[in-house]
Amino acid sequence: MILSALNDYYERLLQRQTPGLSPPGYSQEKIGYELLLDPQGVLVAVNDIRDTSGKKPLPRSLSVPQPEKRTVGIKSNVLWDKTSYSLGVSAHSKRAEQEHAAFKMLHREALAGETDVGLQALLTFINDWDPARFAEDPHFNDEMLDANMVFRMDGELRYLHERPAARTLRARLLGGDGGARTGRCLVTGETLPLARLHASIKGVNGAQSAGASIVSFNLDAFTSYGKDQGDNAPISEQAAFAYTTALNYLLRRDPGNRQRMQIGDATVVFWAVADDARQAEAAEDVLESLLDSPSDDGQEAQKLRGVLEKVRQGRPLRELDPDLDDGTQIYILGLAPNASRLSIRYWQCDTLAVFAQRLADHFDDLHLQPSPWKTPPAIWKLLLATAPAYQGKASSEDVPPQLAGELTRAILSGARYPRSLLNTLVMRFRADGDISGTRVALCKGVLARERRLDGIQHRNHHHNPDGVPVSLDTANTDPGYLLGRLFSTLENIQRAALGGDLNATIRDRYYGAASATPANVFPMLLRNAQHHLSRVRKDKPGLAVNLEKEIGETIDHLGTAFPRSLRIDAQGHFAIGYYHQTQARFAPRGQDATDTTTEGKDA
Repeated sequence: MILSALNDYYERLLQRQTPGLSPPGYSQEKIGYELLLDPQGVLVAVNDIRDTSGKKPLPRSLSVPQPEKRTVGIKSNVLWDKTSYSLGVSAHSKRAEQEHAAFKMLHREALAGETDVGLQALLTFINDWDPARFAEDPHFNDEMLDANMVFRMDGELRYLHERPAARTLRARLLGGDGGARTGRCLVTGETLPLARLHASIKGVNGAQSAGASIVSFNLDAFTSYGKDQGDNAPISEQAAFAYTTALNYLLRRDPGNRQRMQIGDATVVFWAVADDARQAEAAEDVLESLLDSPSDDGQEAQKLRGVLEKVRQGRPLRELDPDLDDGTQIYILGLAPNASRLSIRYWQCDTLAVFAQRLADHFDDLHLQPSPWKTPPAIWKLLLATAPAYQGKASSEDVPPQLAGELTRAILSGARYPRSLLNTLVMRFRADGDISGTRVALCKGVLARERRLDGIQHRNHHHNPDGVPVSLDTANTDPGYLLGRLFSTLENIQRAALGGDLNATIRDRYYGAASATPANVFPMLLRNAQHHLSRVRKDKPGLAVNLEKEIGETIDHLGTAFPRSLRIDAQGHFAIGYYHQTQARFAPRGQDATDTTTEGKDA
């Protein structure tokens, strides 16, 4: 399914003459320099063609004959290669002499009898070149070592491999492998020559710089029935080229590439298929905003809110943009590095309307009041909340890879969030004491989605019919939620009595124990609160009365005794109750809130 979709996508891109897409037999490779030859094969100049728009020069991406897949063997590319092959010099390779010999042998055999002026000039240059000249020739310098080189005729704009005779030569070389086994292709269903090796996939973060494979068999344990390499998964050379080219196009490291993003350890690509190219582009724009929400409150954020509102109303997206079609097919592929191979983290395909609905459900499940964010957060930002916070900051490298994949898959498929997400968040609360709005929203999302998918109809809260309150719900009798509210009130009493500049509050010292084993902690906290209340009565008697009333109402709902322990679900409710009660202190006047201390908004 994945390879077939990529093969079809390549055909569509080819029909649209997409810039940067290579035709059959070619691929986009990083090239640093061009060797300029005259018709007699004499080297005229060596030009630096690297991209200098950034801080340092970077190789430029050019369409060249598809490179050979090298492991430990020596194989030369056609009409281009790195300096160890094309010139016989290298800063790292210890086999430069053998590699240059392979380059000369290939081109002497391939170019023999060619009458094209450019190909004759290249053959003459190869025959006359001596690697010892590199150090003496003023055209070269050590910075060029191991860079990829292409050739061009003096006075022409196109490269040597782009000449019609060179393209004919390339086609002849591709069709000259008489040993290729013919069979039925698993992708197209046609009987064609089968690919023994598939081109490398480049651009997946964390994978080998030379590229990695989705389909490969290089050990006896991976083969069956005596078949060798690509025969184990028969895919035609044509389909293998198409799917690898399309995937490398999607993975290209281009600042303007909006079809590629990083979520956890997975590099994610997506594409849309529609009869009209404008519909596909519009669908990809919407999907990008849903998956990687804009951080500011500008035009893109307004557009995202418009999409979500249309989805919630059940209205077609074309009312927002005439180019949007709810039936546009969307494909999303998540790839993670795995040594020399790539693992499929997730693969989802459905219509734009379905994905928009699933993302809208995701944002609704996470919805809290007051909201911790202005615009719905991107998935990668949510994942940062699962990592340890050091001095208030988290690193993407600390996000558990398995959790990142499971959470993203759940969001894209509309399935339950992974249970490990709630476990991880509870652990983070205890470890670093950062009960942030994002973390609490994730807790609420896990619990709300489970209730929604299970079809459990709890009492119809005026905030959320699914049973998990969105904002402060003083009528909620869930023990975990009540204890979280009570803990927040006790912390508030401490701050009111001792001031806001405390080195450590009861949250810093007792949150983990209070949320896991309430019976062991809350009696002691209540006794201490009485001492703090006596001080508050002297300075703010009205506030003391309100706080005592708040404690009394909460304890009345709890019953006669504190629970000895709370399960993970209840600890999630504890965090939600704590967040709601804390945020209620900062509600504008006229709302149901208790005015107390000057603690910051994010709990």
